[in-house]
Amino acid sequence: MPPDLDPTRLPKHMAIIMDGNGRWAQQRMLHRFIGHKRGIETVRMVVEHASNLGIGYLTLFAFSAENWSRPKAEIKALMALLQKYVRIETARMMKNNIRFNVIGNRSDLPDVVNQVLDETLSQTAQNSGMVLTLALSYGGRQEIVRATKRLARKVQSNEITPDEINEELFATCLDTHGLPDPDFLIRTSGEMRVSNFLLWQMAYTELYFTDIFWPDFTIDQLYAALANFQARERRFGKTSAQLVKRS
Repeated sequence: MPPDLDPTRLPKHMAIIMDGNGRWAQQRMLHRFIGHKRGIETVRMVVEHASNLGIGYLTLFAFSAENWSRPKAEIKALMALLQKYVRIETARMMKNNIRFNVIGNRSDLPDVVNQVLDETLSQTAQNSGMVLTLALSYGGRQEIVRATKRLARKVQSNEITPDEINEELFATCLDTHGLPDPDFLIRTSGEMRVSNFLLWQMAYTELYFTDIFWPDFTIDQLYAALANFQARERRFGKTSAQLVKRS
């Protein structure tokens, strides 16, 4: 733990939009796929250090619902890379007591990818350490629509009445049910938007943007981001005076 980080004030749930793999490669006159492969090394580093720091939940935006519009060759390569990554990293997850999780519309994914995901989900299900969630074929608006349909079916089958629907009940129908909302979001590559990621869940998330491309994101930059998070005052609608009085 770096001396400038307070271990009692780390985010419980950290989310990351891992952006800039393709542009990193293009700047070096390399194929975009090389950037994605290099990005996997950064994923491995961040997962390991987040787990060692004691962060309880880490959610990575790995493939968006909108990414299906990319060239077919790139999608095929990304799916193969995803399959290889999950298979290889399963042993590391077991060693580090990490529980694997997936959110998104998995019906869009190739069967062979879903098979590998299911195997890792099963193998790590009893682990009690950090929960590593991959967002795959995921979109925040699409997730909210899915949740709304689930609630509508419950009303239709007389399980609930419309008046019983509240924020807590709605959250149980989201892909992220059982996970706390993210405290902290990191986005790399200089883009300053959330790109349809965890739209419901990020109502009070602290946002951090860096110009660094994901393959160049280092452990020092992770620590700098966390130090920035710890320097913020999180009021959740209250005043600073109320927070001081409560503490």
